Amino acid sequence: MGRDEVTAAIHVVGAGVAGLAAAVDLARAGVPVTVYEAAGHAGGRCRSYFDGELGCRIDNGNHLLLSGNRSVIAYLAATGGGDGLAGPDRAEFPFVDLATGERWTVRPNSGWVPWWIFDPRRRVPGSRPSDYARGLKLAWAPAEATVAQTLGPNGAAFTRFWEPLAVGVLNTEADAAAAHLLWPVLNETFARGEAACRPRIAREGLSETFVDPALATLRRAGGRLRLHTRVQRLAIANERVVGLTFADGEDVSLRLGDLVIVAVPAAGAARLVPGLDAPTDARPIVNGHFRLPGALGGQRFIGVIGGLSQWIFVRGDVVSVTVSAARGAVEEPADDLLRRMWTEVADVLDLGAVSPVAARVVKEKRATFAQTPAQVARRPRCQTAFANLLLAGDWTDTGLPATIEGSVRSGNTAARQARRLIAAT
Repeated sequence: MGRDEVTAAIHVVGAGVAGLAAAVDLARAGVPVTVYEAAGHAGGRCRSYFDGELGCRIDNGNHLLLSGNRSVIAYLAATGGGDGLAGPDRAEFPFVDLATGERWTVRPNSGWVPWWIFDPRRRVPGSRPSDYARGLKLAWAPAEATVAQTLGPNGAAFTRFWEPLAVGVLNTEADAAAAHLLWPVLNETFARGEAACRPRIAREGLSETFVDPALATLRRAGGRLRLHTRVQRLAIANERVVGLTFADGEDVSLRLGDLVIVAVPAAGAARLVPGLDAPTDARPIVNGHFRLPGALGGQRFIGVIGGLSQWIFVRGDVVSVTVSAARGAVEEPADDLLRRMWTEVADVLDLGAVSPVAARVVKEKRATFAQTPAQVARRPRCQTAFANLLLAGDWTDTGLPATIEGSVRSGNTAARQARRLIAAT
């Protein structure tokens, strides 16, 4: 079917990164697309907003990407958001151990042969080359194996490299996280050499990089976004979605050939899609944000071992702390968390007597699905039992962890499948 012959319309439920990726892909191909979002903004967890307590814009969460995240890079190229990422010209991952005061930087080398693991100046102090070669075990890890069972649970390389990497990527404790999910991340980044694992963070903000350019692209291509529009129910007949019912009582009937892509979190999708088997457990992320009296300059990050803080991000006069798999921290009072975080930030960044002018804790109790073997086994595929209903989201079976890369890839998969269904009608 040619571009001018397309009559089918796509209804995308959810304007997070997965929904936006699918909508942009389809709209640029000439397919009529409408995106419905229950909130008053697009982006889901990947967005920026003005925080009154801090008196500035902050990101909803801290996201560290790598230059080998090919789906994200392609998405940003398609939307014009490519300049929104910033990072070093070389792959460098600085760390500090709060217990010992040691500081080091992991520096992969160019090319496919990882000779950096043989250089003590490039690897974790106290580790051996064989500790990194063990990462190959992830490629053959059985579905029920955890990261700790596969790579740990002891040794400098595990506590100072594998564990923080796994917890940061999988947002699940290393003794519970599915080991095989870490392999595709390594295979697409570290295994491809320095050029594929250069760290990248949003230069200005997540919305400015991932959301605003996508919405502008969607509008230019003729797509529509309806905010404050919650899809309450999918009307289904003869194994097809035949209509959408919204929370305000409005109904939209679907024509023969129209498709629906549900791109909301797993719990919301399970409420909409009859019989859907999806992940039910989740893990929290806690972020702390500190506004400083003056800018520290540029964008950078540092990994932290042996403390509450796991990653510290610096962007101008705002310092942000991330605690992943934060089931303990999420229950602590915000003031206690801020005191502990700031003590570590001041130590790591050597701020001396400097005090923040404002601070804020953001707790995301269901930030991602729990990426344990049992929950990973519940991830559904894009295609559903209903002929014109597709799924997208980092919780679907992308083969990747629940990351921005996984979200974008799920949206691309849904868009590709939608085009095939349209072509077959």
